[in-house]
Amino acid sequence: MIRMPEQARFILLYVVFPLWVVAGFADWACHRRTGIALTSGLKENLLHLLMFAEIGVAMVAVALLEINAAVLVLVFAVFLVHELTVYWDLHYSTLLRDVGPFEQMVHSFLEILPLLSLALLAAFAWPQALALVGIGEEARDWALRLRADPLPPALLRVGLLLSVAFNLLPLLQETWSCAVVRSARAARRPVVADGPTVRIPPNPEPR
Repeated sequence: MIRMPEQARFILLYVVFPLWVVAGFADWACHRRTGIALTSGLKENLLHLLMFAEIGVAMVAVALLEINAAVLVLVFAVFLVHELTVYWDLHYSTLLRDVGPFEQMVHSFLEILPLLSLALLAAFAWPQALALVGIGEEARDWALRLRADPLPPALLRVGLLLSVAFNLLPLLQETWSCAVVRSARAARRPVVADGPTVRIPPNPEPR
């Protein structure tokens, strides 16, 4: 019978992470479809890159470090900061761009998956999770050290490749598109944005 830590790790690596990559790509597709470059623009894109970086910090820690009290607190802190950034993003973008039902459902995945990941990490390192709330037999371990049982290098390479190909590169494409439109607005000229030639309105991008 598979032990609980191994079950938690399996779900995290082979269910949650792939879903996260797919949801991130779907979110980018929604931004492209609703013309982010022509509406909420570069500011929203930079918020997306910030959220990607925040989650990246937690993912690198989970992939390389021993899961103990320090890493659990780090992941929880990243979750809180990420949620604040999500609120900042939505507070800005929903006034300028159509965020439809499908994109809202994608957002629900992007918000629940970090919380699910934290729960699975707590299950994986249950004694340390108990120690954080002051119960259990183990003392809190605050040391940041490399995993005693490192993840397979091939698995790490595939995970990095998926994140770069389906999340980072699309976001950078979004950055380029938003920057092109911003530049065209400043010059008051037509621009090719995400394919067709679009006449840029004379009013500047909202700030």
